[in-house]
Amino acid sequence: MPTISVIVPVYGVAGYLPDCLDSILTGDFDIEVIAVDDASPDASGKILDDRAADDPRLRVVHLERNGGQGQARNLALEQATGEYVWFVDGDDALADGALAAVTTALAASKPDVLLINWISSYPDGRTAPNPYASLLPAVPAGGCTLEDQPKLIELTMTSWSKLFRRDFLAGLGVSFADGIHEDIQVTCAALLSADIIAAVDTVCYRYRRERTGSALATTSLGHLAVFDSYRRVFELVASRDAAGKPVSDALRAAIFERAIWHYTTVLQTTGFGVGRIGLPGLVPRAERQRFFQRMHKDFAQYRPASYEHPGGARGAKLRLVERGAYRTYSWLEPLNQARVAVRQLASKR
Repeated sequence: MPTISVIVPVYGVAGYLPDCLDSILTGDFDIEVIAVDDASPDASGKILDDRAADDPRLRVVHLERNGGQGQARNLALEQATGEYVWFVDGDDALADGALAAVTTALAASKPDVLLINWISSYPDGRTAPNPYASLLPAVPAGGCTLEDQPKLIELTMTSWSKLFRRDFLAGLGVSFADGIHEDIQVTCAALLSADIIAAVDTVCYRYRRERTGSALATTSLGHLAVFDSYRRVFELVASRDAAGKPVSDALRAAIFERAIWHYTTVLQTTGFGVGRIGLPGLVPRAERQRFFQRMHKDFAQYRPASYEHPGGARGAKLRLVERGAYRTYSWLEPLNQARVAVRQLASKR
């Protein structure tokens, strides 16, 4: 049994795939790599086949019809044999030393979930650190639970930012959803259920942002799926209460705020990007008010009695969502995003 099964969904990323594979298939680590060619329209399938012919650790699955990242991950997970699984996107790459760092961490505490550090990279060559990296060193060497440290829910909801013990993940009874934001339910279910969450504060992953063609950089109605993803998370919390495994008030409030804040990050009202202006918003302009109204509805429906607004600009923004004040929100959002962009640019000088 290999220590780690690396699962790579691949679609239209021929220009980035060699770098991704090079970063994974380095050294002689005890891994298997399962790459799913999701009916890719470019040369990705041939790149995978050529590389698999030279490296027996790589196994390629070709799909006749495109089914999306969620389906590709689910399919590969069924075939994985490793003690742990790591979902790596085909346009991203592992950082230097990543496999050594995670292998050491897995052996040290045998966690159900291992959180990793990462950096973002942009088309213009800029990089940016994980904004919540400071949470990782606070995780004890022997691990913790989400109840022990509710703020860990603030970390990205992506599946690539974690390694999962395969038997643990299979036992959760959840799978990756269709469409965009497909890994939110899996991430939340794993964090809620894990008896041991460990962390590596070494940068282990290079996440490519604003790639042309990426679903998470494209204006579309598909981003409405974020509401269904969090609806399942709130249902999961309710099911734990019913099963006699209640979620604490502190964690319940943290999950709620995480959901609403995630909505606000999806609603790019003015099309401001991090560090530069002019990017299209993720939600189509004609749908932004309806998206905001759904945010407001979820705020009212799911707000736990224990929730209190944070201070500062974050709290002010969340209060506007609570009030359903779309006009004020849409006026202030350009100013907020411009302020953040200027501050981030200044910090790089």
